[in-house]
Amino acid sequence: MSVDVDMCVVGAGPTGLYAAYYSGFRGWSTAVVDALPEVGGQITAMYPEKDIFDVAGFPAVRGRVLVEELRKQADQFSPQYLLGDQAVSIDTPEGGPVTLSLAGGETVSAKAAIITGGIGSFKPRPLPAGGEWEGRGLVFFVPQPDDHADKDVVIVGGGDSALDWAHMLYPIAKSVTVVHRRDQFRAHASMVDKARELGIELITPCEVTAIRGNDRVTEVEVTSKTDGSLRVLPADTVVAALGFIANIGPMSEWGLELEKRHIRVDTTMATNLPGVFAAGDIAVYPGKVPLISIAFGEAALAVNNAAPIVSPELGVFPGHSSGESN
Repeated sequence: MSVDVDMCVVGAGPTGLYAAYYSGFRGWSTAVVDALPEVGGQITAMYPEKDIFDVAGFPAVRGRVLVEELRKQADQFSPQYLLGDQAVSIDTPEGGPVTLSLAGGETVSAKAAIITGGIGSFKPRPLPAGGEWEGRGLVFFVPQPDDHADKDVVIVGGGDSALDWAHMLYPIAKSVTVVHRRDQFRAHASMVDKARELGIELITPCEVTAIRGNDRVTEVEVTSKTDGSLRVLPADTVVAALGFIANIGPMSEWGLELEKRHIRVDTTMATNLPGVFAAGDIAVYPGKVPLISIAFGEAALAVNNAAPIVSPELGVFPGHSSGESN
């Protein structure tokens, strides 16, 4: 099947959803492609219940709520979502159109495209032991906290996600314990202090050396890196929060100018490929600051600077959305 639109947005995270909204606002038909089966990108996959503090106008907004509102905003203009399907190749002849081929066999033909794929695809870093318990008590993300209510939860890791999930699960779980292989945490000091104040046990410097159970996890063996002593913790759930390995996947073969895992763009958010722009975490330029609030502005920049390509009769400046309608 072939999809023909004015604008194709690659990535359905917050930046992609805002780009889809702005494309619709400019009057264009839009397709949104994402390898994940749901919109929301990293937020939906990793921390839907986490509060986000750097979105203008919201002192704090739950990740899941932000994604829901962004989709409502985009859906005013009926974009076509192609979810659970990865863009694997691109063709960008001079004069267009930009053609994306998807893993499922579909093609998307657009006058311009915006890549908002965040960090690309990602997979969790495995635990040093116990990986065979995945799906039987071992998890890598906590999208639904209530799934772990009244359970003994052991969280392995020392970053922001590990401490976020510990804070989130503490009020509903039977017990929450954090195991980290170092004495120093990567998470912000205030998050560590809050965990201690709540009474969450922080076991350091230790590693998980075994996970045991019957059909599901029942206990975790922890070994001290200081003296080799062993401790066994009751566990119904083990959350492996050791970070993830990012990979931009097929995009690395598209001929884009890359800087490590990021796409170089100019001040208009244009890449080196004709008709192709990038915005959000995946885009890089001098002075880049990877904040979600800035990513929204980059999406608007990309859409508006694509205007002369998509609709040559239009200018870059869209007019003020708060202006009176005619």
